[in-house]
Amino acid sequence: MMITFEDFQKIDIRVGKIIEVLDFKEARNPSYKIKIDFGGLGIKNSSAQITKLYSKEDLLNRQIIAVVNFPPKRIAGFKSEVLILGVMKEDGEVILLQPEREAPLGYRIG
Repeated sequence: MMITFEDFQKIDIRVGKIIEVLDFKEARNPSYKIKIDFGGLGIKNSSAQITKLYSKEDLLNRQIIAVVNFPPKRIAGFKSEVLILGVMKEDGEVILLQPEREAPLGYRIG
């Protein structure tokens, strides 16, 4: 499906830094509850099924790329506010996208 450049501009993709990672025991599939600092946009929550490739310690203080303008989604009672982006492997595991070097928090990807 082709989209226009205007369609792409509607997606708000930003740089954030993971500041807290907790086990998400209530989730159906192994997941983490993640708090992400987006600078001027504030701190947002996300849920991510990335427990096989990343430990909590691996994720803490890591910069990530996330879509910040999707409506919040309730997952097992937890409000996930952003979608962390990654590369989907054939086995369903996700390799996180991140800036190639340290970037200012909250800066827009485009």
